[in-house]
Amino acid sequence: MEGASFITPLQLWNTIGSVNDTQTQSAMAAGAEATLFKDIFKNAINEVKTTQYDVEYKQYLLATGQLDDAHTLPIAEAKAGLSLDVLITLRNKTLESYNELMKMSV
Repeated sequence: MEGASFITPLQLWNTIGSVNDTQTQSAMAAGAEATLFKDIFKNAINEVKTTQYDVEYKQYLLATGQLDDAHTLPIAEAKAGLSLDVLITLRNKTLESYNELMKMSV
């Protein structure tokens, strides 16, 4: 497997939040929930930025002839597309939830 040194193993994604037995209780404060919600969006945006930078860098390497394996660029483009799709879906679901909350009568 000496020729396959360019293949990197898959890595686990970071967890969104910890799941434990006491989470079903309403002990979490609103500030902590807001921070968690804000962190989810920040992580999604940073992931989009990182993957897009990776695509641009690999395009530069391909254009200058420094990219040895041509399959890494389409893989990076697919990762960037998926991370953007996740961010768009997250945004759409958030707006949909917000609109549903606004429709509720208190």
